[in-house]
Amino acid sequence: MYCPRCGQQQVSDEMKFCSRCGLPFSGLAEWVAAGGVPSTDAAVQKVASRSPRRKGVRLGAKVMFLGGVLFPIVLAISLAVDEAGPMVLPVLIFFVGLAIMLYSRFFGEEIPSHQSELAQTSRLATASKASALPPASNIPISPGDFARPRVKTNELAQPPSVTEHTTKLLDQE
Repeated sequence: MYCPRCGQQQVSDEMKFCSRCGLPFSGLAEWVAAGGVPSTDAAVQKVASRSPRRKGVRLGAKVMFLGGVLFPIVLAISLAVDEAGPMVLPVLIFFVGLAIMLYSRFFGEEIPSHQSELAQTSRLATASKASALPPASNIPISPGDFARPRVKTNELAQPPSVTEHTTKLLDQE
């Protein structure tokens, strides 16, 4: 197996990271089996297919739920202090959640899930083609292409030894 990023040959197929560049190999087998397009789970597709309208409705429902949970807590506090003023807070939160939900329902964008999946698939296919490794090429060479001309070592001048100069000086004396 070779690393798709740097081309380093891996020692075994059980390696979790590339030994040269550190690319994680988790999910690489599924990626190769899918032809270079990342495989998506059903849960990932379900999350990806939520439209802004649906997200807004869910947010409004959560805010309304928060107002409903705060109501008995603030009611107990209001009864304890014998004042009705704090009851405005949970009622206000509830109606803000209702307004968010209604606004999202009437004015939110609804993107059909099949169009968004097609757009996402085409985007991923172009990205995988752009980052794919180039095709393998084999250029035949002959053994003579790498042969160096032999150096004739008998013609090389030998450097003088360290003691040769001293020996010549002593001979002159």
